[in-house]
Amino acid sequence: MIIGVLNQKGGVGKTTLSLNLAAAYATSGYRVLLVDADPQGSSLRWSSARAEDVKPLFPVVGMAKPSIRRELPELAKDYDVVVIDGAPRVTDLGRAAIMASDVILMPVQPSPFDIWATEDTVQLIREAQQFKPSLKAAFAINRKIANTAIGRDVVDAFTEAAFPVLDSQVCQRVVYAESAVQGLSVVEAAPTSEAAREIKALAESVIKFNKPERKAA
Repeated sequence: MIIGVLNQKGGVGKTTLSLNLAAAYATSGYRVLLVDADPQGSSLRWSSARAEDVKPLFPVVGMAKPSIRRELPELAKDYDVVVIDGAPRVTDLGRAAIMASDVILMPVQPSPFDIWATEDTVQLIREAQQFKPSLKAAFAINRKIANTAIGRDVVDAFTEAAFPVLDSQVCQRVVYAESAVQGLSVVEAAPTSEAAREIKALAESVIKFNKPERKAA
């Protein structure tokens, strides 16, 4: 399964979600590859921040080029799950990452403004589905503020969204930044934390979302 994590809007935690999802799958026994398709190279920098004596959970490779569409499927054969940390803007690179994916995950903060900002990305996905009907897409609530009105009513903000919203939501927590500085994921730095629980739940939600629907007998 190839999961493309994409959103043209900045500040939604795209890289944080990508690397932590990859870690959640890796600690669950999957063979995982994280692909940094963002020219900024944030996932690669995160990987290089890891202490030399700490074994990585998964490899991280840079592939910020439009040829990712052609090259990644062959590379993905050696892994159960591939997570693409996609480019933040609508470019040929973004289009190529979408076409290389089986599932597109769009991280958004619980705000109508975030939904409106995804319009260009949604349009790209719709276009890609014309050529790749099996492509699925969903929103993932990220950086939710716990115990607030907008946090409680978050689903209502997405009632008219173009794609479904996954049930599992990820809250804004300091441990994400603290772990990233060390080149770690939250499931490594704080395995019993609420952050780790939320990320694992989201990872499982993506698996379930990607399962083929059973046809009626």
